[in-house]
Amino acid sequence: MGESSEEICNRLLAAVSSNPAGVINDDVVKLSSDITIEQRVSGLNKLLQQGLLEILQKGDKLVYRAKDPKKVSLPKGADNEEKIVYAIVEEGGNKGIWIRDIRIKSNLNMTQLNKILKNLETKKLIKAVKSVNASKKKVYMLFNLEPDRSVTGGAWYQDQDFEAEFVDVLNQQCLRFLQMKRDSALEKQESPLTTKQLACCSVKEVHKFISDLGISKVKLDSEDLETILKTVVYDGRAERVPLADGTFAYRAIENALGPPGLVQIPCGICPIIKNCSDCGDVTPRSCKYMSEWLD
Repeated sequence: MGESSEEICNRLLAAVSSNPAGVINDDVVKLSSDITIEQRVSGLNKLLQQGLLEILQKGDKLVYRAKDPKKVSLPKGADNEEKIVYAIVEEGGNKGIWIRDIRIKSNLNMTQLNKILKNLETKKLIKAVKSVNASKKKVYMLFNLEPDRSVTGGAWYQDQDFEAEFVDVLNQQCLRFLQMKRDSALEKQESPLTTKQLACCSVKEVHKFISDLGISKVKLDSEDLETILKTVVYDGRAERVPLADGTFAYRAIENALGPPGLVQIPCGICPIIKNCSDCGDVTPRSCKYMSEWLD
């Protein structure tokens, strides 16, 4: 089965994006030699219409250059209503904007607005993204933006489901690394102060350890690992040590008391906890993860 027009467009866009200064037409042909002329021309025209590429004349050569995804503009011929709605969605950035807010700001009725949103989605200028804030609602943002973790839930959510087992595995492995570092420091039989210093682990060290293990199917950044390390601290198995540069190191400790189990509470690493309240779409009473934890 041949490639779809969307796949061809993505390939052409990747080929042009390989050089920020632009790619001449001859090089585009070389980079996509396995597709037909008709497919190439159609794909390039579609990318130009979507505002993802621009075409320049340098001497006697045509140069295709990828536009900044954050500065994609509406194609010529868009009506005023589309321009208004696009501008409102653009203001929402990578956190998106609810359709209710778009309707209020645009002063359009729902029939008009739904039609415009559908047209803009079809043209791949905007996209609808499901938000972990409310499972039945979507937010709209520009097509080429990566949704903020407050919308997707970050690495801890998959298809809006909280990955409790994944978090638990990461918690255990981070603790194991801290304990290995502590045991290694104790074996050196240095002074108590030096031993404590040697037992400290930076977030960067823990991040490398977890990455090398290959236990995560999603890409984790240092912020994700620091979130997990904080759960180890909340669990009473490690301490957080402030450093001179304003960052923190982590060190495994022995706790005479049993772990409080706070790490198991979904609130501990919930990316939208700041939106949780007694009323609204996000409440402890309606949280299925809290209900599962209490059962």
